[in-house]
Amino acid sequence: MLRRSVAVWLLLGLALAQKPQIVIGTGGVGGVYFYYGTAVAEILNRSGAVQAQAMQSGGSIENLMLLRDRTDPARGLYYCGTVLPDAALMAFQGEERFQGKPAPVRILFTMYPNYFHVVTAEGSGIRVLQDLKGKRVSTEVPGGIIEYEARILMSAAIPGFDPKVHFGKWERVRAAESASLLAEGNLDAFFWSGGLPTGSIVELAGSLARKGKRLFLVPLPPQSTPVQVLQRRFPGVVDTGVIPKGVYNTRYDTPTLTFWNVFVCPASLPEEVAYAVVKAVMENLPALQAAVAPARETTLENAVRSRGGKVPYHEGAVRYFREKGVWR
Repeated sequence: MLRRSVAVWLLLGLALAQKPQIVIGTGGVGGVYFYYGTAVAEILNRSGAVQAQAMQSGGSIENLMLLRDRTDPARGLYYCGTVLPDAALMAFQGEERFQGKPAPVRILFTMYPNYFHVVTAEGSGIRVLQDLKGKRVSTEVPGGIIEYEARILMSAAIPGFDPKVHFGKWERVRAAESASLLAEGNLDAFFWSGGLPTGSIVELAGSLARKGKRLFLVPLPPQSTPVQVLQRRFPGVVDTGVIPKGVYNTRYDTPTLTFWNVFVCPASLPEEVAYAVVKAVMENLPALQAAVAPARETTLENAVRSRGGKVPYHEGAVRYFREKGVWR
């Protein structure tokens, strides 16, 4: 009897050991990616299909590099992640930081739209991108996709733009730290791309309100040159939208850029595992939406909205969506 019990436990341990391990690259604390990825990891672990863990990271670019460089199918280890679609396209095509070494990226599902934020306070003297000249500005983490987008926008607004020259002080810190610096009066503005609402910016709006101040978001109108330049850089990926004034209690609705985030995996992820991951998430959407406000936009229908783009979906995901009748 004892031998049989030992054998059962050994078999159970072997089964657990053979489960694929998925590490989900997210973003910094205070941004939506971190909480979204953590919620997905919890759903996947409860489903029993894989062993999953979320990790804090520098965001889209780092997540794609981890996917490319750390995935090890021989060990059953796969790096997935939450990423912006322009970063996924850049990695897939082997451009910029991925030049000469593209990432074998595949989409599992489309998540929710990111809204580009250029955050400041009323009374800062900043109303348009050109007003950032001479100001203390953060462009998010070094080498990240937000910094890349910010530099494209600023170069279109200010010919010959160089952040070391044109900013009074150039910071490169995460959204939560940027929000704290701005609240304390040690930063004038920062760039951010995230879901609505982004927690650290909600907290910033509250901090400013307690001081009798008000948050201001720099508008990026669809017809403006910076917006059109970024859209030409990433055709079919960058859209426009509006951040409603009620989100952060700003005085006005703010026109801006939007990007539909994608949850990605390596092409080497086995089809059955990809199918199981997508199935687990899609069948537990209420839990995901309860955990993360922007996940209200994660729906079965929205999950396939990136099809037709240059970055392909994983065949396991396609099989699930075909079964559900949303992939045609």
